[in-house]
Amino acid sequence: MKANKILIVDDEKNIRMTISQALEDMDVEIETAVSGEEALSKVKEVDFELVLLDLSMPGIDGIEVLEKLSKERPDIRIIMITAHGTIDSAVDAMKLGAVDFIQKPFTPDEIRDLVSKVIQKETSTIEKEKDYDSYLELAKKCVTDEHYEAASEHIKKAISLDSSRPEAFNFLGALYEKQGDKLEGQKNYRTALSQDPTYKPAQDNLSRSTSSKPDAEQKIFIDKKTSI
Repeated sequence: MKANKILIVDDEKNIRMTISQALEDMDVEIETAVSGEEALSKVKEVDFELVLLDLSMPGIDGIEVLEKLSKERPDIRIIMITAHGTIDSAVDAMKLGAVDFIQKPFTPDEIRDLVSKVIQKETSTIEKEKDYDSYLELAKKCVTDEHYEAASEHIKKAISLDSSRPEAFNFLGALYEKQGDKLEGQKNYRTALSQDPTYKPAQDNLSRSTSSKPDAEQKIFIDKKTSI
């Protein structure tokens, strides 16, 4: 099993060091960020499973980072790090999608126990949460919020799990076409049809996109029930 990738985000060096040292004997890969801006940049580069996120930071604060990740990367689990006396803010953070929170000051054992609990919970449900269809549902949510890059990541993960099904290839084609790349869209529609020649959404998308008739008012189908 691959090691869980964890991002620690806090503008205080001693907090980053304390958490890193507390987790170093666990089967995890740790990276750190000193600001919300750096955290968002690193999330685009690395497939983190868990983020430990300070609530109060200069610039982009923890709540804003949480809101962005909840929309763009809803598969990432987030634990908020809060100061003493900010319980209301911690509750608000959990309403926005954080899985738990821990208040400063905390001991190494406390942070290690909390991270272990979250990782074990995720491991026990990973087959349910991160299967082919679930990635497509995450992608649909991202498209609704117009986060196309994140949607593309989820679709490609679905394809990596099962490249014999047509749905993800058709979805990826629809996404390319939505963003103006019709040729790449057609390529993926054809790939979907090579997996299943009877898959109607891909048939409709390919027929429409290759037609000489104006298609401005026609819908691009993600699946049989959903269009963009």
